[in-house]
Amino acid sequence: MTAVKAGDVDRALASRGPDVALLLFYGPDSGRATERARAAARAAVPDPEDPFQLIRLDGDALADEPSRLVEEATTFGMFGGRRAIWVRPTSRSIAPAVAACLGASLVDTLVVIEAGDLAKASPLRVACEQSPLALALPCYGDDGKALAAVITETLRGHGLSIAPDAHALLADSLGGDRLASRGELDKLALYAHGQDSVTLADVEAIVSDVSGVSFDAAIDAAFCGDRVGLDAALSGLAAAGTSPVASVALAIRHGLALLAALARMDGTGRTESAMAAWRGLNWKRKPAIVRQLQIWREGDAVAALRRLDEAALATRRAGALADAEASQALFSIAARARSLAGAGRRG
Repeated sequence: MTAVKAGDVDRALASRGPDVALLLFYGPDSGRATERARAAARAAVPDPEDPFQLIRLDGDALADEPSRLVEEATTFGMFGGRRAIWVRPTSRSIAPAVAACLGASLVDTLVVIEAGDLAKASPLRVACEQSPLALALPCYGDDGKALAAVITETLRGHGLSIAPDAHALLADSLGGDRLASRGELDKLALYAHGQDSVTLADVEAIVSDVSGVSFDAAIDAAFCGDRVGLDAALSGLAAAGTSPVASVALAIRHGLALLAALARMDGTGRTESAMAAWRGLNWKRKPAIVRQLQIWREGDAVAALRRLDEAALATRRAGALADAEASQALFSIAARARSLAGAGRRG
C-alpha cells in the first residue's frame, strides 16, 4: 500500500475501496486526527449513537489486552449490519493488536485508530502503510488556505462574518491543532454574540488573553514546574466558574504534542525543529514551550501522560471530588517538572 500524503487524505478517504477495513489517523495535529477519526467512525454506521454499532475502545486497554481488538472486529452484530470500532489514543504500543486485526477477515466492520505523531519507523504506522487492508492517514496543522476555510466556516455557522484584519490576526494565532482552533473560534463567537461581524478588537480581546483565566496558563505552569503559577491559573479558572477537570484532557493533548516534539529533537537538545509541532502557537507561549523541551525527556513525558490518564479516569468516578483530583494531577506534573529541572541544573 502506497503511503498517503497529507494533502491527499480527504481524497483517499473518499475513494477507498471496500477491502479497506482499517483507518489509522496520526500526526502532530491531534485535534485534526480526532475530528477525522470521529467523522469516519460515525459515517461508517447507520446509527452512530447505537453502542452496538459504534464501539469505542481505549488504547490503553488494547495495550494491556491486544487480542481484544480482533475479537471485537470479528464479532458479528446482534442484529447484523455494519459496525465501526473507534480506538482512542494511547502513549503505549498497540501495534500487536492492530497487526492481529489486519491478519483477520473483517466483514462489515471498519476499525478506526486515532494515534499521535508516529515516526516513520513506528511499528503501528509501518503495519498500516504496508497492508492493502489499511490506510495510514497523516494529520498536520492547517496550512493557510485550510485554516482560512476553518475560520470562515466556523464563524458562518454562528451567523458571523469577519473583518479582513481580524481574519489575518486569527490566521496568525491559530492552526496548530484543528480542535483547539475550533474551540477558540467558538469562544470568539460567544464573545461576539449579538453582532453581525467579528472585529479586530474582538479577536484581540479573546486571542491575546493568555494570562489570567487560561487553560494554557495552567498547563504551561504545570509542565514548567511553576507551582505558584499553576495555583494562580487554577484560582483564575475557579473564579470564572470553570472546573479544572477540563485542564486534564487538555494537558493530555499537550503532553502528546510535547512527546512528539521531544522525539523530533532526537537527543540533540535543539528545540528549533521540535517547535514545528506547535504551528500557530501564540508567541507569548513560546518561551514556556522551549522551557518544557529543555526540562522533559521522552520517558518522563510518557510517565506524565500515564498519570494524566489515571487522573482523567479518576475524575469521572470522583463526583464532587473531581476538581480536587484534577488539581492534584496537575500539581504532581509540576512537582515532577521541578524535580527534572533541578536534576538538569545539577548535571
